[in-house]
Amino acid sequence: MMAMGWTLAAQRPAVPTVPPPADVAKPPADAIKTASGLSSKVLTQGKGTARPGATDLVTVHYTGWTTDGKMFDSSLSSPAPATFPLDRLIKGWGEGLQLMVAGEKRRLWIPQNLAYAGQAQRPAGMLVFDIELIEFSPSPSTPPPDVAAPPSDAKRTASGLAYKSLRPGKGGPKPVKSSDVTVHYTGWTTDGKMFDSSVASGRPATFGLGEVIEGWTEGVQLMTVGEKMRFWIPERLAYKGERAPRGLLVFDVELIAIK
Repeated sequence: MMAMGWTLAAQRPAVPTVPPPADVAKPPADAIKTASGLSSKVLTQGKGTARPGATDLVTVHYTGWTTDGKMFDSSLSSPAPATFPLDRLIKGWGEGLQLMVAGEKRRLWIPQNLAYAGQAQRPAGMLVFDIELIEFSPSPSTPPPDVAAPPSDAKRTASGLAYKSLRPGKGGPKPVKSSDVTVHYTGWTTDGKMFDSSVASGRPATFGLGEVIEGWTEGVQLMTVGEKMRFWIPERLAYKGERAPRGLLVFDVELIAIK
């Protein structure tokens, strides 16, 4: 559970090709163009008026094509939507997603200077993305308001682990100690310092539930797929190494899959 660094087109299992849109070659007349040269068109209206900030985390589904209609990347091969920090994406994504509201689906025509300009093994020229903004939240470097101590509505186990469900799951079975799980997570010390995050890296983590700290082994077994929980893990259930963070640790964990 120590991973940082990020790229948009992380390796994923093969996904069936998504046919390109009819206007993949160039923006249509009704597309909106910004001063930077980014063009976009709303495909599905979203809800509300709030939009992501420049450093927020965004959770999206997306597919990208070159202007000749070749699909080069898609989140649809993953068991869950993709989540990553907005300020670590190509410039066209960073600008385009700040135009969107949750639930919205938008097509972006991103000129090369706002895309992968100069990056080897990346598609060149204008790129076209269909993006659905599912949700967004503050950067993982921003600690939760209750990072210092468990709130009154947190539940506790006999071991001293405190937890609170932030988002319900899909129901179904819960993992057991012998399960392999795929998760997104961020960890903070109680003074609000982030020390680890799969969310910041843009890559979910997969590991054996019996191979991690005791607080994780116990806590993740309380979850169902799709659920997001916050854990307050006492030091005796956390890391034992000399260089590891000490004291009570706080983790937000999203259970993506059980294997």
